[in-house]
This record gives sequence, C-alpha cells and structure tokens, in this order.
Amino acid sequence: MTELSYYEILEIERTATQEEIKKAYRKMALKYHPDRNQNDKEAEEKFKLVNEAYQVLSDENKRAIYDRYGKAGLEGQGFHGFEGQNYEDIMDDLSAIFESVFGGGFTGRRSSRGSGEKYNLDLSAQMELSFKEAIFGTEKELKYRYKKPCEPCKGTGAKDGNVTNCEYCNGQGQVYMRQGFMTFAQTCPQCHGSGQTVKEKCTKCSGTGYEEVETTTTVNIPEGVDDGNRLRIPNAGNIGIGGRRGDLYITFYVEEDEHFIRHGDDIYLEVPVFFTQAVLGDTIEIPTLRGKKELKLPQGVKDKEQFIFRGEGVRNVHSGQMGNMIAQIKIVYPKSLNDKQKELLKELQESFGIESKPHESIFESTFEKIKGWFKNK
Repeated sequence: MTELSYYEILEIERTATQEEIKKAYRKMALKYHPDRNQNDKEAEEKFKLVNEAYQVLSDENKRAIYDRYGKAGLEGQGFHGFEGQNYEDIMDDLSAIFESVFGGGFTGRRSSRGSGEKYNLDLSAQMELSFKEAIFGTEKELKYRYKKPCEPCKGTGAKDGNVTNCEYCNGQGQVYMRQGFMTFAQTCPQCHGSGQTVKEKCTKCSGTGYEEVETTTTVNIPEGVDDGNRLRIPNAGNIGIGGRRGDLYITFYVEEDEHFIRHGDDIYLEVPVFFTQAVLGDTIEIPTLRGKKELKLPQGVKDKEQFIFRGEGVRNVHSGQMGNMIAQIKIVYPKSLNDKQKELLKELQESFGIESKPHESIFESTFEKIKGWFKNK
C-alpha cells in the first residue's frame, strides 16, 4: 500500500503556509480525535498520523529536511514519530500537541499519572452542544465513567495485593543505557515504571488494578464556548491508589446553524436582497442573535457588501467582551421573466440611454487599438 505524504495526510499543498498547516491540522485533529471516535481503531491511527504530520510540517527545520529527503531524512535526525512508545505515552504526547494548537479551551491540561499508577488520573469526555447552547450558555447533565483502585487487590492487579519487585529493572521502574560517555534512563518496558510485577492476577479486576464506576455530573457551560473548547472540572476524574483524584476535561463540539456562521466572537449573516432593492435602496429587518435589527440599504448597494452591527456577536468566554455581527449582502435576480416584465425592463434600460451600455464607451478605444494591430502587419 502506498504511504501517504504528510501533506496528503493534512490534505494541503506542498506550498502551504504555516497558518494553512495549522488550520488544516485543527480540522483533521477534531475529525479524528479519540473523544469523537471512541473505540474506533481506524480513527485512532489517523489521529496519530495527523499529529505526526503536524509535528514535522509545523517545524521549519524538520519540514525542510522532509521536503528534501522524505521520512528517511528525519529518521537520520532521530525522529521516529510515535514508533516504539506505549499507548499511554503516545496519547500524552498527542494531547500535548493538540493542546498547543487548540489552546486548552479554558485551562491547560497537566500530566496526571503518578508513580506506580496504571492509568492517568485526568479524564476526558465530550459533549455535543447546539449552536444556541454554545452562544448563550446552559446547564447539562453528563454521564461518564471513571476509574478507581480495585479494593481486593488495592490497585496492584495482583491477587490479595501480593506483588514482587520487577526482575528486569530490580524494582527501580527505569532501565539505563550507556552511549559513549552519556547515560540515558527510560521507563522499564517490563513493569511500565511501577517497579513491580504480578505473578497471579486479581480475580475481581482481571489484573487491571482498577474498576470503573458510572456517574453523572452537572456541567455549567459558560456563555460563548466554541467548537473544540475544553472545560476543566476539578476533582471529577479518575481516583489514584493514594486517593488523589484527577480532573475531568470536557471537549465541546458545537452544531452549526442554518443561517448564522460563527468566526471567533463574530457572527456572519448572509442577507438576500432582490436586485430592485439593491438599485433603489430599502430598509429591511434582519435577525440577530438577540432579536431584530433594521438594515438600511443605500441606493446601489453592491453584492457581498458588508454592514457591521457592533456588539451583536458572541460574548468572549474569557474577557466577556462582545463580538460583532456582520451582515453580508447577496443580490438575488429573478429566475424567469414574463413578457410584461421583459418589456418593462427594456423600457427602463432604454430610459438610461448610453449609461445603460457602459461596455460600449469602455471598449470603444480598445476595438480601435486592436484594428491598428492588424493594419501594421
């Protein structure tokens, strides 16, 4: 099977700017994020590839090497993507990349796996919001599952809690490698850093060391959240062996609206205007997020012309400042004309005289110039 290039993975051109790369990454990362595609191995693999591609293309030095020598050139520089890492380490790395681009919503996410823990204490969940709920805020119930240590084995995964020191790392949780005069430490691949091994698994948790509990919490969603934002709920995550509890991070996915288009804190609205209204001018009522507003169309308003309504956008979730609403004109022409309408329009056109045929005055000199080209041959 042909391996896709990093540019193909992000669906961009090789000439893409850093802003275009970042924009493409945001789109693809949201599409394949594990929170949105739970238990979907294919989406999980694509999410890893998207992050790997962004790691390279967002770094000018790595990108230059990749453009010239491909992935082989990067491997010569010590870059191997996520190969050789265990699943938890991979997800921690992907989370860091994801947060660096998305800004962490309302707060950053910290690494929460303590020494000897079999799982991260911080927990992620997703919540779908309607366009209205995101704009004005709401209160919703979230049902989710969290982990806590198995009571019979005290979170060890061993029958009756009986564990022994790992023979591979002598209970240190790390192994050391020497290269030249440098010594490097890495997590023990046998015990995954716990320093302990299990000879007989706990029958209650099948050796996992934890049990899952389903619970429901009320989430107060502030006004102005946007697609991809994350909200932290303290002490609502997984529970560790020592009783410390992590946080719950909720990623919001917002539905689009039929008419309003959101861009940051600004709202865009396309306003259809019949061609006669555009020619003559008019005053019309248009919808806003919070009611109605009058839009005064000047005589001769242009297609795609924009009118700004200050403070009629979305309240910023951080600063509380209001964005704007931008009404963009879309001139609509009749799809068909009857005989009477055609006659009236012809009369109107003739009443403007030469003004109704601007192309004649503009192109007259051009026609003469073209004639001269052929006379000189």
